[in-house]
Amino acid sequence: MSNDAATAANATRTTLTTPPVDSPDTEPPVFGIGASLPPADARAKTEGTFPYAADLWAEGLLWAAVLRSPHPHARILSIDTSAAAEMPGVRTVVTHEDVPGDGAYGRRVVDRPVFASELVRHHGEPIAAVAADHPDTARLAAAAIVVEYEILEPVTDPEKAFEAEPLHPDGNLIRHIPLRYGDPDIAGEVIVEGLYRIGRQDPAPIGAEAGLAVPRPDGGVEIYTASTDPHTDRDLAAACFGLEPDRVKIVVTGVPGATGDREDPGFQLPLGLLALRTGCPVKLAATREESFLGHAHRHPTLLRYRHHADAEGRLVKVEAQILLDAGAYADASSESLAAAVAFACGPYVVPHAFIEGWAVRTNNPPSGHVRGEGAMQVCAAYEGQMDKLAAKLGIEPAELRLRNSLSTGDILPTGQTVTCPAPVAELLRAVRDFPLPTLPKDSPEDDWLLPGGPEGAGEPGAVRRGVGYALGMVHMLGAEGADEVSTATVKVHDGVATVICAAVETGQGFSTLARQVVQETLGIEEVHVASVDTDQPPAGPATHGRHTWVSAGAVERAAKMVRTQLLQPLAHKFGMSTELLQIANGKITSYDGVLSTTVTEAMDGKELWATAQCRPHPTEPLDESGQGDAFVGLAFCAVRAVVDVDIELGSIRVVEMAVAQDVGRVLNPSQLATRIEAGITQGIGTALTENLRTARGLIRHPDLTGYALPTALDAPDIRIVKLVEERDVVAPFGAKPASAVPVVTSPAAVAAAVRAATGRPINRLPIRPQAAVAAVNS
Repeated sequence: MSNDAATAANATRTTLTTPPVDSPDTEPPVFGIGASLPPADARAKTEGTFPYAADLWAEGLLWAAVLRSPHPHARILSIDTSAAAEMPGVRTVVTHEDVPGDGAYGRRVVDRPVFASELVRHHGEPIAAVAADHPDTARLAAAAIVVEYEILEPVTDPEKAFEAEPLHPDGNLIRHIPLRYGDPDIAGEVIVEGLYRIGRQDPAPIGAEAGLAVPRPDGGVEIYTASTDPHTDRDLAAACFGLEPDRVKIVVTGVPGATGDREDPGFQLPLGLLALRTGCPVKLAATREESFLGHAHRHPTLLRYRHHADAEGRLVKVEAQILLDAGAYADASSESLAAAVAFACGPYVVPHAFIEGWAVRTNNPPSGHVRGEGAMQVCAAYEGQMDKLAAKLGIEPAELRLRNSLSTGDILPTGQTVTCPAPVAELLRAVRDFPLPTLPKDSPEDDWLLPGGPEGAGEPGAVRRGVGYALGMVHMLGAEGADEVSTATVKVHDGVATVICAAVETGQGFSTLARQVVQETLGIEEVHVASVDTDQPPAGPATHGRHTWVSAGAVERAAKMVRTQLLQPLAHKFGMSTELLQIANGKITSYDGVLSTTVTEAMDGKELWATAQCRPHPTEPLDESGQGDAFVGLAFCAVRAVVDVDIELGSIRVVEMAVAQDVGRVLNPSQLATRIEAGITQGIGTALTENLRTARGLIRHPDLTGYALPTALDAPDIRIVKLVEERDVVAPFGAKPASAVPVVTSPAAVAAAVRAATGRPINRLPIRPQAAVAAVNS
């Protein structure tokens, strides 16, 4: 790390110490698979010309505002919209009475009303919406709606939800998974126990939610928004509007980053209703406060663990209780719980496991899909247990983990055999053996390197350095029988290829990967990816690395079909099979050199196209004992964190994160490094700063001053010390998604490092300063 204080703002450096290509002696390709192809939209985003939903405009535009509940739990006695409706400039006001049918929606469980009718179940729940000719008028009109509430006692403790009065007709228990694996009576020679709490993390998108709804002449509506699952959103909207799905169209605008369900339907549905009601385009641009109140967050989780091991540190049995706070509605809680229970033991060989998992409704803010859901919470807990076990046995933490590491052919506690590459021990050895960073000098010019930065209140003598390790795992694609399928079309005309696929580019790099796949297969450098809307066949949600696998796989199959169409006439003309022809750098050549022509000449003005689907092998739901082949594939990561802690003040500075990850195959080296760096940085936020605090169900400080995201000054050196390219034979290109597993693993590594520095247990994330104050300052 540089000692020049002027470089502090740029202190984050990602160092790729292992070449991400198979042979370091080979020149990296200019385009196609393996090239560091830059994103096509990079320039527009850098210059500020990229079109986001908040930038959209339409003739005759009206503005929307939503009235939200100030209470976490209340009975609605009356709603009086007369004053709002009579205000000059107001075109309409809608409430639950204007929603066709039962007025409820849900991507997985239909349990959430568009507008609250009888009961308010969480702070910020929508009550009514207004359309007016000016955004200020809309907000004033929303504030003029008079709602009479009977305030009810909120249920905010998930442990009390089991005995509390039902908050919803479906009850308070969303799902219970009892995992049973092995002998319940067996015990280890050494036992450690722990209680862990994970806070409420917000996706905190850089751009708050926004959208534009435009009515259609046929009585339908088009909604322009940053959806990450447009076809599901279309179907939900159509049901709520009382329309057939073909009369609702979702057009995906630029997505300003996504680490979960980017656009909650609760932002889109009022827009569509207002547009249908007024016959005019209606736009909504949420404030940051509305964004925090409206969308789903990571599940706050309570975890109780008991680990059994023998005298050599080999795990014998793991017992755990996992309680997820789903908030007011079900959303993705069932899937999150399945991941938490299935991965509760981590990437370790555990011959006996007994896990109880619950997801319950409360009057807290809704929880949903955030990158690494379920897996992140349990990783922090089981790695805390491994550190406790290492301390009790007097074994080095890394060595203890190596003795128990999972590998290909081992069996998960769900009974599923690990058939994909699982180089867990190799990853851990890589970060363990990587040289540690040097200690900062005790001199004034290096003050910015200390916890708290320059002008900090602490003394350099109170700073202790800690090193911690963590291993994490995530599942790829959907789970428990989810039908993972994607469709793509590839067209080629005049030397230009176009990809049509409804896979949304959320920052994960799909658009760039799709271009690379077509370049690799057809040898055409100029490839365009069409914008996404629901007139295209569905491609599914942008979660769990789906688009790297199923959508890019569909693009590859379609491109190969076009390749066959292109080569068959030439092969027939020269009396050879298409397998004897190759395409590279825009040229078609035969194995014997007899044929040599360009792709453009072979096209001869024709337009070739093909459509293909990709669907991985099926999975199955977990049974009543938590058993089943629930996952298509797994990805693993090892992280070593180095932190400096002021043990008197509790301030923490992450010095370095060393990362080793199994990626299957590197498809775009620079893009991969960026995804890993982003995941590690998000994980540091989870570990140290990000906590959406609530008081009796009320969100406190719903803004980016009260919710602290890590900045460039908070990000450490990130060393990518090893990328294991052991290809997954069932995955297209053999690649594994890369973003989620660093998010899952890095918070646990930071917590482990703080434990090492302070001697404190560190059983809560984010880590509070008082928890990092050493019990004995030595």
